Amino acid sequence: MVKISLKPPSLSFLFSHPAHLVACGFGSGLSPFAPGTAGTLFAWLTFPVLRPWMRDFELLGFLLVCFVGGVLAAHRTGADLGVIDHGSIVWDEIVPFWLVLFFCPAGWLWQTTAFLLFRVFDIVKPQPARYFDEKVKNGFGVMTDDLVAGGYTVLSLSVLHRLLP
Repeated sequence: MVKISLKPPSLSFLFSHPAHLVACGFGSGLSPFAPGTAGTLFAWLTFPVLRPWMRDFELLGFLLVCFVGGVLAAHRTGADLGVIDHGSIVWDEIVPFWLVLFFCPAGWLWQTTAFLLFRVFDIVKPQPARYFDEKVKNGFGVMTDDLVAGGYTVLSLSVLHRLLP
């Protein structure tokens, strides 16, 4: 199920609470067109900035903290907007796509493939992503359905990487 697409919140809403700034992807979720895609692009553009500063274990720990913080931020922001999975909440795209990029084979072609696969899985929501999207109406559900989409993306990339020379 696709997120309900409502009018993006204002800049004043974005800066009215730190949870809003995080949940809305530091403004990337305010895009009036395809905010989930904008959030995923934000993740793609910021990953090369984050990656050199952390070893593998540190990055995974950082992503875990971002996920837990995202659960809280998405829940607060959704409650404040009156829609638990508002379209402007894109932290749920950002953190899982950073994880996808962590496992992605090197090269822009692989990253482009990862981007496209992630967007497809995020939109289609194969089970159990659909379950979290439809039944778990809180920040954990918001974050987890995209984490599952990321898992499907990593699995697909792994299969493609083994099949292609």
